[in-house]
Amino acid sequence: MTLKTVLLGACSALVFAGFSTAASAETLTIATVNNGDMVRMQGLTSEFTKANPDIEINWVTLEENVLRERVTTDIATRGGQYDILTIGNYEVPIWAKQGWLLELDKLGDAYDVNDLLPAIRGGLTVEGKLYAAPFYGESAMIMYRKDLFEKAGLQMPDNPTWQFIGDAARKITDRSADINGICLRGKAGWGENMAFVTALTNSFGGRWFDENWKPQFDQPEWKEALQFYVDLMKDAGPSGASSNGFNENLTLFQQGKCGMWMDATVAASFVSDPKNSTVADKVGYAIFPTKEGVNNHGNWLWSWNLAVPASSTKAEAAQKFISWATSKEYTQLVASKEGWANVPPGTRTSLYENEEYKKAASFAEPTLAAMKAADITKPTVKPVPYTGGQFVAIPEFQAIGTNVGQLFSAVVAGQSTVDDALAQAQSATTREMTRAGYIK
Repeated sequence: MTLKTVLLGACSALVFAGFSTAASAETLTIATVNNGDMVRMQGLTSEFTKANPDIEINWVTLEENVLRERVTTDIATRGGQYDILTIGNYEVPIWAKQGWLLELDKLGDAYDVNDLLPAIRGGLTVEGKLYAAPFYGESAMIMYRKDLFEKAGLQMPDNPTWQFIGDAARKITDRSADINGICLRGKAGWGENMAFVTALTNSFGGRWFDENWKPQFDQPEWKEALQFYVDLMKDAGPSGASSNGFNENLTLFQQGKCGMWMDATVAASFVSDPKNSTVADKVGYAIFPTKEGVNNHGNWLWSWNLAVPASSTKAEAAQKFISWATSKEYTQLVASKEGWANVPPGTRTSLYENEEYKKAASFAEPTLAAMKAADITKPTVKPVPYTGGQFVAIPEFQAIGTNVGQLFSAVVAGQSTVDDALAQAQSATTREMTRAGYIK
């Protein structure tokens, strides 16, 4: 045998071994939302695959409404397109009870489940079993331009009312300078405009259903809340507001075109990031408003979570990735690459005890205060048969909420009136709740 033959044989063996390794690697397909923290996670995925060369990652990144539609269809039909789903604390308990999710029981001894914030962990647990791991958690709060408030002679109260917010938004609006007094969600969807409008109505003393599951859109609290919202968007909101969701309003605020923005607390790290925000050094934070005489801050509590559908055949590898992406070590990784202000918030007690984080993130304490003010077990001041802050925790809400969201978005767009939208919402929701058996 010649030396050449030996070398060729050795090379062939190495090539074969390489192909064999590649062929044996498991590919995890992950469906996720196009929010900033999720995009950042994708950019850091090489750190995971470097440590786990037997696992490859295929990302499917979607706009929020599209993500919800696709993963709901896939899991309900057991389509098996995805190995890991990005879902909210609305879906987790409902889907777990349907047997659509696998228990996360292989996250590893070092994962420290007990470090998860109790309110967040509780929303992902069914009968003592964890069915999803939180990537980030949030409530809602006010982000506002301190410079514009100072210029207008305004000072944000510790507990602002909606009347103050409305007056302030109109006062700081300057159309000639392309500054809108306030930016709010207008894009239709149960998790888009209805997340905000439901929280708003909760804080006005309203509720989706009474104790007998009768819709309440014909009650004065809904009329007052929706009229306030529509008038405020007209007087102080941006043009085309009926098409704006979280990402669109984030861009407007970062560009200096919003005096106030009321939305998820997770946005704070993006508006205060000087790399992307032109107003990073001018942002202040305040708790979600209440209506004067109503002691309720809206009770928005949400988490984006990673879960494994029962249809996945790669549960062990999927849990390995979830453990990495939602661990304290991942938080340290983001801090080392992007700074402490940019780590995923709202999931772990230890983060809010971390002095480095509190020093770097001026929004840390307001975020924690907002989350502590939320109580999804009692979202309204009147008795209700459901739980949930900015949503109603029943399977039918996804379709009902989106339908109502379309009706309300049309009002913002000037295509309908408040009275017509509420009447249609009352009629359609009553019909669906009767069909589903809630109303006898």
